[in-house]
Amino acid sequence: MIRVTENLAIISDLLAISASEAQRPANAVKLLAVSKKQPISKIRAAAAAGQRDFGENFVQEGIDKIDQCRDLDLVWHFIGHLQSNKTRVVAEYFDWVHTVDKLKTAKRLNDQRPACQSALNVCLQVNLDDESSKSGVTAAGLPALAAAVAELPNLRFRGLMCLPRPADELAAQRKPFAELRKMAESLRANGIETDTLSMGMSGDYQAAILEGATIVRIGTALFGERK
Repeated sequence: MIRVTENLAIISDLLAISASEAQRPANAVKLLAVSKKQPISKIRAAAAAGQRDFGENFVQEGIDKIDQCRDLDLVWHFIGHLQSNKTRVVAEYFDWVHTVDKLKTAKRLNDQRPACQSALNVCLQVNLDDESSKSGVTAAGLPALAAAVAELPNLRFRGLMCLPRPADELAAQRKPFAELRKMAESLRANGIETDTLSMGMSGDYQAAILEGATIVRIGTALFGERK
């Protein structure tokens, strides 16, 4: 488990350096450790080294890990495609959902969030490239969806998330992230508060941070290959 601890320190330093290069505070960017298909031992190793936020793509796997880590003070993010028949358990178990793209899904999460828990933090996933193979609200549909979600009492609308097409050059990587940032700015200009841009992974986190990412999702670089 020493490798996870070392990787966490390296990644944290790289994120801080990138934030500084973007003339942003070092603590402006949160690392979301993507722990799908990783063993509990590695999650515990990262938690012991100070990592609090973990992301899971699959509902049942995430629930099993949450149950096994009840003794730890962790924050759990659901970052996979959310089917309507799985909203109840996600609303009950997770602290964040990054992939809301329909009002129906948001309403189900709102109605199924237990009254004893704080509001569920949600981000809207935006399909920047209009790819049929990807989930996400369109740019045209975003304002209306954001306004409706912001009114749901058991949800806390936090911001936007994207999964753009891969690109090799920094300038090409920055373009979709800049688009998402401008969308968030437009929402704020229209009175819809946002404080989160969930964007960037191992291969493009620098571009994402330059364009204002507040959450960067990194998995394999931290934990090693998935099982």
